[in-house]
Order: sequence, then structure tokens, then C-alpha cells
Amino acid sequence: MKQTTLCYLEKDGQYLMLHRTKKKNDINHDKWIGVGGKFELNETPEQCMLREVWEETGFTVTKWKYRGIVTFYLDDLEGEVMHLFSCLEWCGTQKECDEGDLVWIEKNKLAELPMWEGDAIFLKLVNNIDEPFFELKLVYHGEKLISAEKDGVSLHI
Repeated sequence: MKQTTLCYLEKDGQYLMLHRTKKKNDINHDKWIGVGGKFELNETPEQCMLREVWEETGFTVTKWKYRGIVTFYLDDLEGEVMHLFSCLEWCGTQKECDEGDLVWIEKNKLAELPMWEGDAIFLKLVNNIDEPFFELKLVYHGEKLISAEKDGVSLHI
């Protein structure tokens, strides 16, 4: 299974979201997601998140919280284990991202954006800073979420 990270940078009731529009053959094309990406050789989840946030945004994360693990299955593609983080402190200057447009979006407006169905599930968990570390399993057929489990318990979708 491939290993990835995703991080939600938060300020003033907004998340920094990436509208994926610039990469060819992108499974996330035209979707809105947090920032992150694939592990490089011998990286830990934290090292991957720190590198990916810097590469995509220009920000150096200084304080973060490891929120959970999300396992994705999509048809017959290789599964993905995503390590999910939230970030409240960073330094640096935002730069242009070569994968899409970075936009600060009000948290209460996120549901209006095109995104994977399962993202809405883990965004609710991330929004609750007191939510304990969680494990989420999401199974898709095409772009349709067909099952979801949180900490081994089926969720009604």
C-alpha cells in the first residue's frame, strides 16, 4: 500500500485548501483537498508532512497534531494509507503551488466544494480539535463512497 500525508493548516476559521487543477492524470483533478503527498524513501509520517507542506505552500510547520490514519480502497487500484495532520502554527511566505491553486476557505463553506465524499467525514473529525486519534477506512467504487468505518465501526453514509 502506498503511504501519504494530508495536512490542514488552519487560521481565523479557515483551512488552506488546494484546488487540484494543474497535474495531468491526477486522481484528485478538480477536487479540493488539504496539502500533502507521497512518502519518500525512509520518511516518517511527520517528515513527509513537513516536506510536503513546505514544497506545496512555502510554509514551515512549527506546531502540528497527528490526527488519524485514513485507509482508502478504490476499485482495483492499490490501497492508500494516509496520515492526517492539522497545523495551527507555521512560518514563511505562501508561494504558488505547481499542483493547483491554494485558497483559504471558511470551514463552514467546505461542504460546497467538489471533494471526495469521505473527506467530509474526516474533515468533521479534524474540525473537533478534541477528537482523539482515529482510524478511518473508506471504500470507493469510482467516485462513490460505498462504505466507511471509524475505529472498526461501520458508519451510515
